[in-house]
Amino acid sequence: MLDLAIARMLHVLAVVHWIGGVAMATLVVLPGVARLTDPAERMARFEAVESRFAPQARVSIIIVGLTGFYMTWRMDAWYRFAEPGYWWMHAMVCVWLLFVLLLFVGEPLFLHRWFHKRAEADSDRAFAFAIRAHRILLAAALVTIAGAVLGAHGVLLFG
Repeated sequence: MLDLAIARMLHVLAVVHWIGGVAMATLVVLPGVARLTDPAERMARFEAVESRFAPQARVSIIIVGLTGFYMTWRMDAWYRFAEPGYWWMHAMVCVWLLFVLLLFVGEPLFLHRWFHKRAEADSDRAFAFAIRAHRILLAAALVTIAGAVLGAHGVLLFG
């Protein structure tokens, strides 16, 4: 059981770091950057934060995936994916997969350049879009975390 406790501890710490960073970016950094009047300064500040946090988030996302898979395998909890009460298991995988695709595929392959072009054309609209997208991602993550915490304590909303 010690291995499960360690896996859960690492899982929770990584989720706190990852989604806490998303919350900070969504609720503090992006709105603050969007208030700047100089578009070049906006991008510079955004890039300064993003270039420091994205690699950290990638590490946390890897830890979350590995520990989540390990706990599911170790507890032989695959059956949960077939029961509606465990909807949060699907939600955890979906949120994790979405961020994996965004940070490991989309951002390095095209999102970074796409956002730069959009910000050069209309900085206000680009940052408004970024804030909206981050709010949606944060909301999905928070609903998932709430469901997972409740579910881990036996509260199955749909079961």
